[in-house]
Amino acid sequence: MKAWTLHGIGQLEYADAPVPKRKEGWVLVRVEAAGVCGSDIPRIFQTGTYHFPTIPGHEFAGRVIEAHGKDAAWMGKRVGVFPLIPCKECDPCQSGQYEMCRNYDYLGSRRDGGFAELVSVPAWNLMELPDAVQMEEAAMFEPAAVALHAIRRISISPETTVALFGLGTIGLLVTQWLRIFGVRRVFAVGHNPGHGAKMQETASEAYAYLNAGDEGADAVSWIMEHTGGRGADAAIECAGSDETLSGCIECVKPGGQILMIGNPKGDMKLDQATYWKLLRRQIRLTGTWNSSFFHSKEDDWHKTAAACAEGKLRLSELITHRLAPADLMQGLLLAKDRLEYHNKIMVCNERQTGMGQEGL
Repeated sequence: MKAWTLHGIGQLEYADAPVPKRKEGWVLVRVEAAGVCGSDIPRIFQTGTYHFPTIPGHEFAGRVIEAHGKDAAWMGKRVGVFPLIPCKECDPCQSGQYEMCRNYDYLGSRRDGGFAELVSVPAWNLMELPDAVQMEEAAMFEPAAVALHAIRRISISPETTVALFGLGTIGLLVTQWLRIFGVRRVFAVGHNPGHGAKMQETASEAYAYLNAGDEGADAVSWIMEHTGGRGADAAIECAGSDETLSGCIECVKPGGQILMIGNPKGDMKLDQATYWKLLRRQIRLTGTWNSSFFHSKEDDWHKTAAACAEGKLRLSELITHRLAPADLMQGLLLAKDRLEYHNKIMVCNERQTGMGQEGL
């Protein structure tokens, strides 16, 4: 088969690779769509994976082409793939909180993933796709479920005023879920006007956007002004910087909620005055990690699939670039060097369109 194999930091090669071996309880999936995650960029170009060689890619969907024994019923099915492989023995796993497994494996970082024609996957990690869901949409279930999992960690209602710092793919998916949950007032802060426009297209035209890079832009003052000095009921951190964390603390109301989603870019530091506000305003700080998957319509993945099938979750509209598998490096370099506006970059084996073909 053909695969993109990482042989060392920055050493990603598209070449022939052995067909993955399928062991008991695992199936072979033909990958039909695979998305580029923001975490793939440092993993490929800066930090590496847990071992070399590794085939990256953890956002993917496809069709089962080999399954035997008790897993034979999966044969030929269109599937989404939960990339975290839990140990099922630690305390979180015993309580069904597999996303917090202490000894997990992971497709695309700790073992070979979806930037390949074929991938070996535990049958337990499969979810059959509704007929109404396209493969490229299913390849976005992972980030969409991460966004849903985060939102379900806090208390919101249609009356909740939300401030959002960071409007990349996860931030945009968060705004879609906020719209689905009926939230009417969102004030989003980002560094790319294209993201603001995309939010208003896919979530709500009523959601406001501030480009933090504009001269004189002050996110906290802007949010306080638009909330009549009251502050937001909930602030969501999606950028992973101490600056945006401080902004959340500054703009949230006394007794409000802060939800931490963004992977940290480095050490997170708060000055003393900001930390005092966290204490004296009795702000609730909540973390979130990954998404829930336990083969129930109530888990994040199945709720994501249902929302997508019903047309509530608009995933394809976040795809700005669709590439043939051999062209993946173009997409990775575009994301790394920010050569042009992009959101989700998708490798599609079903159809092959070019760079910059947004919304096709």
